[in-house]
Amino acid sequence: MASSSTTTISLSLATFSSTAATASSSVTQTKTSSICSFRSHERTLSSSLLGTRIRVCNKTARTKVVDKSSTSNGITCLASSSVLPSALLFDCDGVLVDTEKDGHRISFNDTFDERELGVTWDVDLYGELLKIGGGKERMTAYFNKTGWPEKAPKSEEERKEFIASLHRRKTELFMALIEKKLLPLRPGVAKLIDQALGKGVKVAVCSTSNEKAVSAIVSFLLGPERSEKIKIFAGDVVPRKKPDPAIYTLAAKTLGVDPSSCVVVEDSAIGLAAAKAAGMKCIVTKSGYTADEDFLNADAVFDCIGDPPEECFDLAFCGSLLEKQYVS
Repeated sequence: MASSSTTTISLSLATFSSTAATASSSVTQTKTSSICSFRSHERTLSSSLLGTRIRVCNKTARTKVVDKSSTSNGITCLASSSVLPSALLFDCDGVLVDTEKDGHRISFNDTFDERELGVTWDVDLYGELLKIGGGKERMTAYFNKTGWPEKAPKSEEERKEFIASLHRRKTELFMALIEKKLLPLRPGVAKLIDQALGKGVKVAVCSTSNEKAVSAIVSFLLGPERSEKIKIFAGDVVPRKKPDPAIYTLAAKTLGVDPSSCVVVEDSAIGLAAAKAAGMKCIVTKSGYTADEDFLNADAVFDCIGDPPEECFDLAFCGSLLEKQYVS
């Protein structure tokens, strides 16, 4: 396929059509009302599938596939809705709950204040620090760059314990926010998890955050009936944090599923890189801190999962990402 070729696809948010429709190589754009707080009437989303550009319209739209098989370098896309993922894997912070700015950041700052370290992470600075996976790793990198507080120990081993103690206290403060339900689930999260569990799809949460914090979010915000069915992989369960694929590789192995049959929901570029490196499909739901990151390699990008009537995608859409077949 020539590098300049672009396939335009309008996707039904409820499901893909069971047979591929053929259209001319020039497809009229369909203007629709905005969903999930998009500014314009139509959104162009990036897909890693052979450079395909996906245009998602409202949930009443129907699937249209541009068939370029008549050209020497064309492709044909076949899609149906019969396949479901073996596992649906969620990142936690920014995906289940938009926790970073008014959750983790506040808890870090309150910890720094309690220890009288003279450190405050403002909104912009914390956004930059989020490029580093893991809270302990984030603090260590920050202090290595800006200088360690006077109250910090001098030896490397003692500094590791110092960082660990800060992180334990930060986690306690963060969990208090979650237990009080001051940070709500993002739209559509509970709906998509219920759809997956109802169809026998395995569900897990894979996060670089502390396991206690992730468990608190799952338990308090999703409730005991859901949480007992959700496997959690978090914190130091793997030695290397995202963008390393280790946590997603571990999840697939533990759940007994093929990575290629898994669909990941992420919100950040480092999470996307981890999912793709693990050989999984990845949908990005942008969060407050990640809206401007590069998601070119994602299989689909949305503002959120969404609840009806502003639903952006559902379990059938996740399955459709696994059953596309491109024939040169």
